[in-house]
Amino acid sequence: IYVGFDPTADSLHVGSLLPLLALKRIADCGHRPLAVIGGATGMIGDPSGKSAERQLQTAETVQRNIDGQRPSFARVLDFSPSSKAPAIMLNNADWLGKVTFLDMLRDVGKHFSVNMMIQKDSVRERLHNRDQGISYTEFSYMILQAYDFLHLFRDMGVTVQMGGSDQWGNIVGGGDLIRRCENGSESFGLTCPLVTKADGGKFGK
Repeated sequence: IYVGFDPTADSLHVGSLLPLLALKRIADCGHRPLAVIGGATGMIGDPSGKSAERQLQTAETVQRNIDGQRPSFARVLDFSPSSKAPAIMLNNADWLGKVTFLDMLRDVGKHFSVNMMIQKDSVRERLHNRDQGISYTEFSYMILQAYDFLHLFRDMGVTVQMGGSDQWGNIVGGGDLIRRCENGSESFGLTCPLVTKADGGKFGK
């Protein structure tokens, strides 16, 4: 069971604690928890919950953020091999960095309908905002996250993706990609309520 974490800052925030604790409880029940840091997707930026385009970060900044976040995971998850279900930390740059643009379009993009993608909340709200809109870069984010789920399903037998409630569309996209590419195989999604600020807005790193 995995949760993805975005390295958009050098520290996690209190909103990240909820999915981290969910992973810990998953481990307590004997299931293998995976924390996936978005070294590749962090270079793009998730449009979910954002009213404007993210500022792109350099590879050096993303790596510095990853290094800054790592200690927080170790305070909640047990990575020691002797534990009942040792946690695993992965960086999606390790596999996404090897996929060519043409391969992504041919092997993954063909399974996504633009009609479906523009119905996702994260995209639809931005499309209605004429001042901001959404770039092709951020529009493509859900395809990359879906590929993460497919890769982990194939490579490590991961069958569940968890995340905040704003990630539901991305999680469903990954499950649908698995079904299409893996002969109808089942996968599952689980979301947690977002921890929000006093004004009801999403926490930002």
